[in-house]
Order: sequence, then structure tokens, then C-alpha cells
Amino acid sequence: MKVTFDTNILVSAFEFPNGRAALVLLNIRSERDLMFISHPIIKELLRVLADKFGRTEVELEAVRAFIQQFGHLVAPTENLHVLADEPDNRVLECAVTANADVIVTGDRQMLALGSFRNIRIATLAEYLEDVDNLFISR
Repeated sequence: MKVTFDTNILVSAFEFPNGRAALVLLNIRSERDLMFISHPIIKELLRVLADKFGRTEVELEAVRAFIQQFGHLVAPTENLHVLADEPDNRVLECAVTANADVIVTGDRQMLALGSFRNIRIATLAEYLEDVDNLFISR
């Protein structure tokens, strides 16, 4: 499945390695899903980890290394202004460019869309349930 993760999901995944969000990193590492990401999402992720969680440059480099190894970098060409929070628009742009199957987010405004240009917008719980169901059916 082609997935774009909202920054809040990635922050939780990297910041809380024993939490449910960290399971997305395992899915990406094991190539059960393909993570699509853009430079604006990476920049926001690293900024939040540094500013709000005090991550060191060494720790940020480890995050960058993971993204470089397992992420599929896209360069959106369309500027969207669908949601009030501009970083959320960057997530939509990334997903559209990647032709993603799903956007995973905890953002209420984004979730209220339900889908965007035939890309499903799901909570972390919904995504993890989908992944578990796909894995069991294989």
C-alpha cells in the first residue's frame, strides 16, 4: 500500500518507540507498505522533533537516515490550499503527487475530509487494522 503519513503520526512514531504509532516504522522497514514523503514534511518532522522534543542533531540524523533508506521522496508541483493548517496541505500535496492509497493522520480537519482526490484519509487505528487484515489474508 502506498502511504503518506501526517507529521503528527511520524513524530509519535519516532518519539515513542513503544507506542502504536511506532508500528508504522516497522511496516515501512519490512516493506509491507511504501512510505511517500516530501521535503516539506521532512522539514516539519525534524523541526518538531528538535523544537518540541529536544532531539539532538545526532538523533535527527538517525531520523533522516531512516527516511532516506525507506522513504520514497516526491516533489509536489501543485500548491494546495484546502485546509487552514498549511503543513496539512503539504501532506495532501505529497499524497496526490505519489498517487497514494491512504493518508494516515490524527488531524481532525483532515480526517473530516474522509478522502481527497480518491485518496482515503484514515486514523492510525484504521490504518493498523487495514495492515493487519492484509497481512492475515496473504
